[in-house]
Amino acid sequence: MEITTIPCLSDNYAYIINDSNSKTIGVVDPSEAQPVITFLEKKNLKLNFILNTHHHFDHIGGNIELKKKYNAKVVGFLGDKHRIPGIDITLKGNEQWSFGNSIAKILHIPGHTLGHICFFFEKDKIAFTGDTLFSLGCGRIFEGDHKQMLESLNKIKKLPKDTKIYCGHEYTQKNAEFCIKYDSENIDLINKFNEIKKLRLNNLPTVPSKLEDEIKSNIFLRCNENKLKIKLNMENQEDFKVFKKVRDLKDSF
Repeated sequence: MEITTIPCLSDNYAYIINDSNSKTIGVVDPSEAQPVITFLEKKNLKLNFILNTHHHFDHIGGNIELKKKYNAKVVGFLGDKHRIPGIDITLKGNEQWSFGNSIAKILHIPGHTLGHICFFFEKDKIAFTGDTLFSLGCGRIFEGDHKQMLESLNKIKKLPKDTKIYCGHEYTQKNAEFCIKYDSENIDLINKFNEIKKLRLNNLPTVPSKLEDEIKSNIFLRCNENKLKIKLNMENQEDFKVFKKVRDLKDSF
């Protein structure tokens, strides 16, 4: 499977996915249509599917124009069928969905929104996590609660460690600055931050990231660790309470 990153709006990413064996083409979370159309026309490709991780406008804004132009099928969460424009195929958590010759396992990961899902292509070890897990961060909690969000992050955390994480935004450098503030002795984080700064100086994307690196460096995936709890004066506190504290700190960062 080939993945191409398509920058959209000010900091969004859409992703063209190409199952080359079956010549099936999809786009994940097209916030706007034109950058996607430009790429497809340049490569002489026809769009078959539009995959939405959640209903927010900056992830579905291109749905209708792309659907109309290519007669593509819109794919999203069953519970969000009333909020995803043009939806044709509805999916549930733990369901498997065929994309050409590839299979995506659907993870229901509420928290950012109640209907948020992740498309996990197990054979290729690729996960589209939308606005739930970012590189060195996680999404704000708009519809769910902190316990839900932590459970969702833990679902992703259990995927194979070499899974590539494709998230919805280029927030990585700011996220890294926050992580460093509360985890300044983490050598893995320091090394990753240096790589991120080099990429952004050259206006290059910082995604995908590897799940293994996120587990080592992303403070939101480490709320179960005693070292972090001690630093936050939350020793012996439940993990979700630590997560809430970290999320609140990030909201005001």
